[in-house]
Parts: sequence; C-alpha cells; structure tokens
Amino acid sequence: MREWLQDPATRSRLRGSLLAGGIGDALGAKTEFDSIDRIREIAGPAGITDLIPAYGGIGRITDDTQMTLFTLEGLVRAHAGARREQGTFATADTAVPVEQSLQLAYQRWLHTQGIAWERARGPQETSPEPDGWLVTNRELFSRRAPGLTCFGELEAYGRTGVRAGVDKPVNNSKGCGGVMRAAPVALWSDDLAEVFRLGAESAALTHGHPSGYLSSGAFAVIVHELLLGKPLLDAVATARVELEKYQGHEEQSVALDQALALAREGAPTPEKLETLGQGNIGETALSMSVYVALTTTDANSALLASVNHSGDSDSTGSVCGNLVGAMYGEEALRTDWLEKLELAEVIGRLADDALAEFGPDAPGDDRWYARYPAY
Repeated sequence: MREWLQDPATRSRLRGSLLAGGIGDALGAKTEFDSIDRIREIAGPAGITDLIPAYGGIGRITDDTQMTLFTLEGLVRAHAGARREQGTFATADTAVPVEQSLQLAYQRWLHTQGIAWERARGPQETSPEPDGWLVTNRELFSRRAPGLTCFGELEAYGRTGVRAGVDKPVNNSKGCGGVMRAAPVALWSDDLAEVFRLGAESAALTHGHPSGYLSSGAFAVIVHELLLGKPLLDAVATARVELEKYQGHEEQSVALDQALALAREGAPTPEKLETLGQGNIGETALSMSVYVALTTTDANSALLASVNHSGDSDSTGSVCGNLVGAMYGEEALRTDWLEKLELAEVIGRLADDALAEFGPDAPGDDRWYARYPAY
C-alpha cells in the first residue's frame, strides 16, 4: 500500500511540481533560444523577473506542459484500466502495456495540435473521437511551438501503429522532448528501477538516443525521491545508481557531474549556466535544471534563474520547475504567478486525481472510469 500518497505534504509537492513546471514553461516561453543579451533587451537589465506576454497572453504554457499533462493522464488511465480488469494492480501484468497507454495519450495530444483524430489515433485505435476528461479542455487545443521530433514521430505512429522503445529506437535524437514531459512517471511505482525504466521508455517513444531517454529515466527517479521529501543531492545520487546500469549513460552521467561541480561555485548566473549547455538536449536540460535547483534557496528564484540564459528557456524552466516545485511545495510558489498560469485549475485537478488513483483507496465508480477510461 502506498500510504505516503495520502500525506498532505505529498499533495503539496506533486501539485507544486506540476504547477511550477507550468510556471517555468510560461516564464521562458517568449524567449526560447534568444540570447541573454536579447532577453535583457526584452525584459530589462536583470533579465526575466516576471511573466511576460507570449502566445497572445500572460502565463501561457507551451508543448512542454501540455505533454506533461498527457503523460500523467496516460499513467492514470493505465493504472485505472489494470485495476478494473484485474481487481488488483500489477505493473508487469497489465493487459495493455503502460507504454501503449502513454503512446495513446501522446496521440491525443497530437490531435490537440490540429491533426485529425483519424490520422492521429493510429491504425489499431478505432474510436471515432478521443475519450477521457483531459482532452475535453479546449485550452489544450493550441499549438505552442511543438518539437519537430515529437510531432514527427507521433505522426509516424499515427500512420503505422508501430511503437518505438529503448530496445527499438525510432531515431537517433537526444532532444529534450522526452525529459521535459517525464516528471509524472515518478508516481508510477515505488520500485526505483521500474520508475527509471518507464521514464526512459516514455521518452523512447519519440527519442532514440540514450541521452534522449536516459535523461528522462534519471529525472523521473529524482522527482520520485523529492516527492518523498528526500534532499536533492541524495535524489541525484539515487538516480545515478540507476542511470549507470544502462548502456550509453556516459553523456548524462558526465553532465550531472558537471552540474554538481559547478554548483559548488555558488549562486547561479546566466553565464555559468550556459557553460553546461543550451538545454535543448536531454542531458543538458536535466543538468542545467539540477544546477539551478541546487544553487538557489527558494522555488521562485530558481524559476527565474532557470529561464535567464541563451538556450531552450521554456524547457529548462519546465524541468527545473518540476524539481523545485517538488522540493518546496505548492505553497512556496508566487500566488500572482499561479493566478495567471494557463490551465492551473486543470493541472491541480489532474494532480489530485492522480494521487487518488495511485493511492490506497482509488475510486471505482463508473464516473471515474468514464473520466479515465482504460488506455
């Protein structure tokens, strides 16, 4: 039984992780890949200090948060479906693999990006419309500069129905599109090897290079440990143990070592942060986010530091937000940012539903299974 999921502190950490991820995403949305000099021209000499307009409004999220929500929905549906079919849940024996549930969740996201459901769903899916509660939220139906790799590989699945994986790589991409959406995998299990495995497999659906999927496995383990209240350094060390079990881990291992070494030099600056990379590939998105989380003392300053650099600012904002939100909890986040964050109510509701589904007293009524139908 997973009683820790009923702890109010866990609820605060999970909601904080998802909400802070959205805030970081929104803080960096306007200036993705702008130079730090350009950011200072746009936002002032101190760089980004508050939410600025992007995608026609304040607090607008990007594909990073959209896909994170669909990751969590896919996990909830896989878990609920297994419970309904078997009476008790066993990760290894689900009738439909959780990876397939995640694949279909991402196909629903693809549909929100303007792809007709008949093209997005894949040849094995015959439903005339996408189902479940999440896809009914019309604010999700907006393109926010989706990554070309994610978009292209999900379109390919829509044509072929062939699911990729760690043992069947779809390409050689190590882009950050896998790690940016992987935080919810932390909830899947208390077996850290399984959390890492599924984190990696969730990313391998679209990214076939080890640094594209092992970063996601490590990230999921780190978030899992933070949700339990573990210190970040301990969480990173735990993730490293799992990471080093996999072939091709060296780039991510080195990137994390560089982040830890840089953190010993004190408070973050854009210039220091940029020595770790641009955050557009899996290993640097994670290492840059870990560095910022280690060298700040509160969630809000971490969120700002994570987006003030000449790189993939919305992705590092999202990943770092997932980390510091889990570290400090929802109550630590600026209320004015929460009030302006797009889909904040949906994010919070989905987090609460996930805690209910993965907790010891999961709902079993027809309304719940209509909200989260199997797979």
